[in-house]
Amino acid sequence: MNQGIKPKLIQNLTLAACIAVTSGCSQELKPFTSDGCSAFPDGTLEFNTLWLDCCTAHDKAYWQGGSKEERLQSDHELRSCVAKTGQPEIAELMLAGVRVGGTPYLPTSFRWGYGWGYLRGYKALSEEDLQTIKEINQQNSID
Repeated sequence: MNQGIKPKLIQNLTLAACIAVTSGCSQELKPFTSDGCSAFPDGTLEFNTLWLDCCTAHDKAYWQGGSKEERLQSDHELRSCVAKTGQPEIAELMLAGVRVGGTPYLPTSFRWGYGWGYLRGYKALSEEDLQTIKEINQQNSID
């Protein structure tokens, strides 16, 4: 293939492969999971879970996904939460990390909207989506 392939073609080929090979493209919402601060420490050496609660709250937003604006708000809330732990430099570093690594277009377990199947991208949550989220949260006692 040449270097002139358009991104839309790549996205369409990826979607076709996903549908043909796996069930990873399902639009069903999976139960909430959190890996803490993903590929980042959950706290300092002295206080090893100092900002873990910030990351778990951030994971809840990333799990359910939504619009591009909602992701930006979630990322800024993470930065604010971590800064309140007395770690403003770490907060800025984490913000940079989630802005780059949290894109919904990478097949990672920590992408924006990871509770949904891959390639959902940025998509406003419908009333049906919000009801599904509420039901899953109630089943799992998640606030």
